[in-house]
Amino acid sequence: MSDAQQTIPLFPLSGHVLPGGTMRLRIFEPRYVRMVKESCNGTNCRPIGMCMLNDQGNTGNNTHIHPIGTAVTIVDFEQLPDGLLGITVSGQGLFRITDTTVEADGLRVGHFEDHPVWPSQPLSYDDAFLADQLVEIYKTYPELAVDYTDAQLQQADWVCLRWLELIPVGAQTKQELLQNPNVDGALTFLRDLVKASQE
Repeated sequence: MSDAQQTIPLFPLSGHVLPGGTMRLRIFEPRYVRMVKESCNGTNCRPIGMCMLNDQGNTGNNTHIHPIGTAVTIVDFEQLPDGLLGITVSGQGLFRITDTTVEADGLRVGHFEDHPVWPSQPLSYDDAFLADQLVEIYKTYPELAVDYTDAQLQQADWVCLRWLELIPVGAQTKQELLQNPNVDGALTFLRDLVKASQE
């Protein structure tokens, strides 16, 4: 994201995409159709802010949206069989919402500051099973898979971000892990979670 950009349109949803990930979406609400059109009204698509829903918050004061979100760019469009607009987005970076305004049609726009992504860190030999299990999930459920390289599977930060997109744990837990300065907290959490699921 450019430092000059002060605001970003917000798209809260239950599914999660993080930097390095991709997601396919069906767009049907008028406010989000407008968001897509305005984001891609030239040669380059401006970022959209994908946000995690906070089930403890409320829409009246916008606390239903967690503060850490992912800036995504639209990389593909398609007309779906049901006539709706389909888009594919690619996660670029993280941001933290500092304030939110609501436009006339209900589209929320966030004032933001950049939030650091974990520094790159090699995946240790002892944690290689996390990459192996991730590949198995992608093979079993290809609709969840993202493109990857062998080099990415050797990076702890990349592997953990992909796991956080997939695992059915509360968004608050994911927010807390993303606030850590490095991937170590996520590694500990995922190491225990994945091992427990195999017992």
